[in-house]
Parts: sequence; C-alpha cells; structure tokens
Amino acid sequence: MASQSAEYAVAVDVGGTCTDCVVYRIGMPVQIGKAFSTPPDFAQGVINSVRVAATQMGTDLETLLARTKLFLHGSTVVDNTIITRDGSRTGLITTAGFEDTLVVTRGAYGRWSGQPEEVIKHPILTTRPDPLVPRSRIVGVTERIDRDGTVVQSLDEKSVERAVRLLVDEQRVQAIAVCLLWSFRNPAHEQRIREIVRAVAPHVHVSISSEVAPVPGEYERSSTTVINAYAGSVTKNYLDDLAKLLVENGYGGSLVVMQGYGGLIPVKEAALNPVGMIECGPAAGVISAQFMSRALEEPNVIAADMGGTTFKVSVIQDGEFEYAREPIVDRLHYVANKIDVASIGAGGGSIISVDPRTRRPLIGPRSAGAVPGPICYGKGGDEPTLTDVAAIIGYMDPKTFLGGTVTLDLDKARAIFEEKVAQLLGMDVEEAAIGIYRIAAAQIADLIREVTVERGLDPRDFDVHSFGGSCSLFAGAFAKELAVKRVVVPFAASVNCAFGMVAADVAHEYSRVEPMTLPVDVTRLNAFLTPMAERATQRLLGEGFAADRIRLDWTVELRYRRQVHQVVTPLRGAPPFDEAAIEALVEEFEELYERRFGRGSAFRAAGVELVNFRLRARGLIDPPVLTPEKTQRADAQHAELGRRRIYDDTAEKMALANTYDFLRLAPGNVVHGPAVIHTPITTIVIQSQQVGRMDSFRNIIVEAAA
Repeated sequence: MASQSAEYAVAVDVGGTCTDCVVYRIGMPVQIGKAFSTPPDFAQGVINSVRVAATQMGTDLETLLARTKLFLHGSTVVDNTIITRDGSRTGLITTAGFEDTLVVTRGAYGRWSGQPEEVIKHPILTTRPDPLVPRSRIVGVTERIDRDGTVVQSLDEKSVERAVRLLVDEQRVQAIAVCLLWSFRNPAHEQRIREIVRAVAPHVHVSISSEVAPVPGEYERSSTTVINAYAGSVTKNYLDDLAKLLVENGYGGSLVVMQGYGGLIPVKEAALNPVGMIECGPAAGVISAQFMSRALEEPNVIAADMGGTTFKVSVIQDGEFEYAREPIVDRLHYVANKIDVASIGAGGGSIISVDPRTRRPLIGPRSAGAVPGPICYGKGGDEPTLTDVAAIIGYMDPKTFLGGTVTLDLDKARAIFEEKVAQLLGMDVEEAAIGIYRIAAAQIADLIREVTVERGLDPRDFDVHSFGGSCSLFAGAFAKELAVKRVVVPFAASVNCAFGMVAADVAHEYSRVEPMTLPVDVTRLNAFLTPMAERATQRLLGEGFAADRIRLDWTVELRYRRQVHQVVTPLRGAPPFDEAAIEALVEEFEELYERRFGRGSAFRAAGVELVNFRLRARGLIDPPVLTPEKTQRADAQHAELGRRRIYDDTAEKMALANTYDFLRLAPGNVVHGPAVIHTPITTIVIQSQQVGRMDSFRNIIVEAAA
C-alpha cells in the first residue's frame, strides 16, 4: 500500500444515482469517469465507471487496471442495507436482565432523535425506531462483569448454547450480535460466546461489542454491534464480489475501503467492521474539501454535497473538521468516530409530491435513485424530481448532459410535472418549478444555518465548496441568501468524494476507556498509551509503510464532572506524555467547550474527567499534486455555446442567459451571470449579480459582482 506512487491509484465512490471514478498518478492530471449506479449489483457500476475513465484516457479497462497498484473504494452498501432493512436476519445475545436495552433505546430521547422538526414539535407523533432485532430474537445469558472488569458471575456456557440454538434453530437467524455489560473492560465472556457460536453454528456471522464498539453506553454499544452483524454478510459478499470482478478484469494490487472517519483500511478489515463504512462517501468529500482549502489557503469552508438522494453539509474551521457527537443512521444510534455531516433528503433524485390535505409541495425524502431515476433521464422514471425541476427552469442542456452520453427528455419531464405537481398547486409548469427550486434552496440554506449560526459561526466568514452532481445548480442561490464570501466549484466537483479518497491516508483506529480525573497520574496514563502506540506502529510497518510515513494522532474525550456529553480534544505529542501535555490538553478542551456551548461556559472548578483515549494511526499515501496553470485573459466568449431562458433567482424571473462549455474555458476566464457552465460531470449556475472565474487549478470561483 505504501508503494503506489510508481503507477496509478484508482478511487471509486458508489452513490445512489451515479458511480464516480478518479484516476491519479504523480505527474499526471487527474482523470475522471462517471457512470450510472447499477443496483442491486453495484459492483458492475464500479467497473463501468472505471471503464469510462479508461476510455477518456485513450486506453481500455484491462490495461488501466493492470497498471493500477492501489484501488480505493467507498460505497453506500451499509447505509442502503440499513435504510432498506435488507440485511441478515439477526439475533442478539446480552446479559440476562438487560434484554430490553435495544428496544427501550435511550428513554424519551430515542423517541425524537433523528426525527424531522415538524414531528419533534408534536411529541404525540414521536415513536421509537423499529429495532433491527425484535424483542423475540434477543436472548439473555447468565454472566456478569463489573465496571472494573472483574468477573462477578462466571459465564454459564450451557445458557449460551441454549441461546444460540434458540436463535439458530427456532428463530432461523443468519447473524448474531453479542453485547454484554462492561465487556469493553473485560472481553473474555464475549470472546467465549463467539467461540461457542462458531462451534454450534459455523455458518452464522458473529459480531461482538468489545471489538466493534469498546466504549461505555449500553444502548449505543448494543445498537452498533447489531448494525455490524445485520450488515456483515451483505457487506462481505459485496466486497468479495468487487474484489473478484477487479481480478477478472486484470487488477492485481491492493484494495482499500473508505471509512466514515476519513481514513482508508484494507478490504478484509472493512468486511469485518461494516459499521465503519456508514457515510464514508460524504466523509471522503470533506477530506477533498479540506485538501482543496489548503491549496487555496482558505481555512474556513462549508463543504456542501448534493448528489442524487440527499444534501449533506460539513464545516471545516481553521483547517480542521469536527466529528459527530452522536452518529445516527435511519434513526438508529451507533458508536463510531465519524466526520460530522448533517443531511436532509434533498438531492437531484428527490421526488416532488403534493400533500393532498394541505396542497403543500414536498421535497423527498424518497428518491428516484439510479433506477428508474428522474423522468428526464428516460430510464422509466414517472415521478417528478429536483433534477426534472432544474431541467424545466432551463438549467439542464439536453445535448450536453454527462458529456453528451445521455439525451434528456424535457418534454416528458414537463408533462408529468404538470400533471402531478403544477395542476395540483394551481400553477403553470414554470411557476410551480420555480417555487419548488426556491423551496429547495431555502431548505439547504436552513441546514447550513444549523451547522453554522446555531453553533456560533457566521457563514459570511466561510467559503462554500460545492460538490456532488446537483449542488452547483443551487449553490449560487443559497450562497446569495447566506451572504457567504464565495463559492468554489472544484474541477472534480461531481466526483469530489472519489477525489477525497485519493487525498486520504490509510488509517487504523484504536481506543481505550480509562476514566481519569484531574490531576492525572501520567505514569498510569503512559502505561496503556505507550503499548497502543507500539501496536499501531507495528501494524503499519507490516503493511509496508516506512517509519517516516507513519503518523500517530491522539484525541481524548473530556467532560466536566457529572456531565454526560464529551468533547473530543486533540492530545498533542507522543507518549510518554508529561504534565505539560495534559495541561495543554485541558486548555484546548476548555477552548473547544466554549466554542460549542458559549463563552464563559467552561468551569474547571467543577472537575475535569478524561474518559476515552483514541489513537488514529495513519500510513501516509502521497497526496495528489495540483500544478497551477498560467492564467489568461478574462474574456470567455470563445467558450460560449449559445443562449437560452433560465430562472434567474436574483431577478426572480426567467431570463436569457449565456451558456458555456467548461472544457473550452481557460484559467483567468470570467463568466458574468446569469449564465450556465456545462461540464462533463455537473452543471454550474451563476445568478445575475454574480461572476464566475476559472482559477489556476480549473476550479470555478463564484463571487458577487463588483
């Protein structure tokens, strides 16, 4: 994995509508491929996207893969398995007396967490999510370990055998999750249960919490382990199929998989821990935005990603992103170190409907996905989507979509939109489409305010990085509403998540729950952190990374005494740590605490607790090298394609606009709005009173006109 610089690195991200490919080699411009996703056989879409990239490079799929040394992959396979409830039939073994933990969730919080705002406002409407494992498939076994890891009651192996046979013979489960009390302090009982399961039912997939989620929090730990077991077989089969397909087409290098925390791990490890793949694509997008922000020397970025299903947003402040406090997938809590990404069900494929009671237009959360897709794609879709709306208001060019490989059917999109939306709203087609567009832009702006204004941040201090296939259709409108400084549409905008994988490193996560209260005994601290560092270093050395290509990043979850929520804080340096390092840690914790909860909220006199120690061990992969090009004159007339009517959000009416071919633009060219720039992978809309400029890296920079 450490020697990929001699040949190609290929990164592929599978989305709900499209599968994106980036090919990179040092000294060569980044090459791009894009194809429709192919559910349920998503691996075929991966091959198709690589084939497109190979064709654009003037070669074939087999030749490209034969010259590839590192294949990087991100997929929504785990997310989709949870959302569609299409995983393995799963059972749960837990400590006797705690069989209801998963069903009860976390009290009242479990009723409204992950619910939309309109539901939360009406408590009577709230419900707990349906668990992946019903109560009938949850079995308790006799055992008990206390908070110090001491065995209070030995494991009754006969009760385990009975539980396994009940789940396998009567409940016909295909996977078993094991989550016992305090197993993260002493995993012996869980490990023994796994041995028994494998002896009694070797065909059953097993996940144990002491390996999947070795942290406090009984409900979250149970939920995480169940998710891992539920998606385990699906994920393994998918990754096995992909690896086999790659080999059949000439690939002989390493396959690594993107994780939600922003790192890459070997495919075998990913197959054992599928929960780590949740939202790995958006995480890669944030890595890409961080990479580009450094190239542009702009440390404050709002990373906005809009694909076919959702709009996602994350914040990079002072060059660093945050991790999610309480990750949720389909209202199910899980424990993982995941980049903080907020989302709403507003993507290009989000289906537009009208509430029959209120005649209010609704956007999503259902999506047309890749199949049948938006109506205008001509693949059988018969429900209006945001992509169809963009086509109706003039943003899409039927002849240039996806580089001209797909001819859009605008007439059919207009006809069905008129029947299913416009007539129900009592509007003409364009008026209704404009209204839907403005609602979507407002919803996006509201979500961005949630992750900025509601956290004490001013959007005007940030750039927006617009990526994903659909985001640049809306970015000019919501950026204007938020008064952000500028919008950056990266040259690889529509394949930005795939590009982020090329910019990521191989990374392994380690954690140790060892509660301490200030003042810290540094001798005790170093006694368990030093072995963690040694183990992580040896692992990366074994994967082929030289010592000077290994980085160890430490974080600690701290809180004030008697509080519940921790703040993840960097611990600078390397073990052995001294008292000065701990003092610096606490000072940074208080700074982060006040940034999150308000100035003056920190109160060291209450006592500070260090709860969970985390280590991210990175094997550094050579990042892409962007070579700036010489800028040319501002005039972009040579790239004009023609003129057509589009919706101008600034003037709030349809207006004539110039359209441009991105491939004919040169660094330094300036486009005045209203205008549309068509690229082979996305469409960029520039509103009036805005200008778009191609920078030296071939990004499009959208700013307010002077």
